[in-house]
Amino acid sequence: MTALNINSKDHQVDVDPSTPVLWALRDSLGLTGTKFGCGAALCGACTVHLNGQAIRSCITPISSVAGQKITTIEAMNQDKVGKAVQAAWIKHDVAQCGYCQSGQIMSAAALLKTNKKPSDADIDSAMAGNICRCGTYVRIRAAIHDAASTLA
Repeated sequence: MTALNINSKDHQVDVDPSTPVLWALRDSLGLTGTKFGCGAALCGACTVHLNGQAIRSCITPISSVAGQKITTIEAMNQDKVGKAVQAAWIKHDVAQCGYCQSGQIMSAAALLKTNKKPSDADIDSAMAGNICRCGTYVRIRAAIHDAASTLA
């Protein structure tokens, strides 16, 4: 058994310690907002926060996160940054197919928690590991700027 703190709640998962966080979230705990994309930390669909930092859950074993704070898309509406990002995503109609959006939102929220007024270059750098097959990058950038303005 591995003890995990996910979205401010303690959980016990009975899986191999090398199991990626993604599969513990989805298969053991039923938190399916975090998506599987590539399985190699290249697309960002599986992004969650570990102690406030964006990480790729598809390659992170649960043994390395035991006792730390994991936040998923399901809890983004519980803090002001997450709420602002989600509202901006809706306002700017960012999502097309929507598959990558939980990872996009998680990366955007992590950026805005550390950089209150990101430049286009800051946004591009923070979001570089998140791929959107629908190509909504211009709207993603606009939504991040909007969320930053809302939070200012």
